[in-house]
Amino acid sequence: MRFTSRPESSAADGVRTRHFLLGDIPGVLWTPDGAGPGTRPLVLVGHGGGQHKEAPLVTVRAEHFVRECGFAVAAVDVPGHGERPTDQELDAIASANGQRIAAGAEPYPLIADFQALAARRTVPEWRAVLDALQRLPDVGAGPVGYWGVSLGCGLGVPFVAAEPRVRAAVLGLSGARALAEAAGRITVPVRFLLAWDDERVPRAQGLALFDAFGSADKSLHAHPGPHSAPLPADEPADAARFLARHLV
Repeated sequence: MRFTSRPESSAADGVRTRHFLLGDIPGVLWTPDGAGPGTRPLVLVGHGGGQHKEAPLVTVRAEHFVRECGFAVAAVDVPGHGERPTDQELDAIASANGQRIAAGAEPYPLIADFQALAARRTVPEWRAVLDALQRLPDVGAGPVGYWGVSLGCGLGVPFVAAEPRVRAAVLGLSGARALAEAAGRITVPVRFLLAWDDERVPRAQGLALFDAFGSADKSLHAHPGPHSAPLPADEPADAARFLARHLV
């Protein structure tokens, strides 16, 4: 891992922001400004489809976790997103899916199968990023959490299932197709967010995914509105308390 000069470090309102590269994977790390060497909880945030590591929702969430909880927070660009080069295979599938949806195909099965394919690449990438981050003196090998909805959930469920260092996860806006088996292997505490009127993920699929999680400590937060509706105003604070309860 090397920190880049875009800039290497900037600080505002108590949050230090650093951009990094691990191989060809670009990412960003947020930590408390002025934090010296020492182990602290680390939360990985997965961005949504068509977004990137510094999308507004990601940045707001990360800065909130840093300020309110003292966490380190990191996000990386998914293949074909942000500063990653165009992935010809994934781009071709996405284009074909767009044409099928425009012709009347149901979106959710196409989206779910696409995310399952992408997860085969992102899970090992994210585990390598986690290895590198935990070697940093101001992060260390502390407890790990995960936050991700929509694409961040579609990729996050396989990651959390594969990564024993994750102790708690906030997930949502996704369904059971292609994720049920991995969800069954997740036994850490889970907070699951559901858009009740989601036009992209059928409600039954979202409820089935919640049911599939193997954790005995799981809670469902449903809110009215479509897939793209803003999360309720109290969700960031609730998520911070949930993660702090299990990581601190």
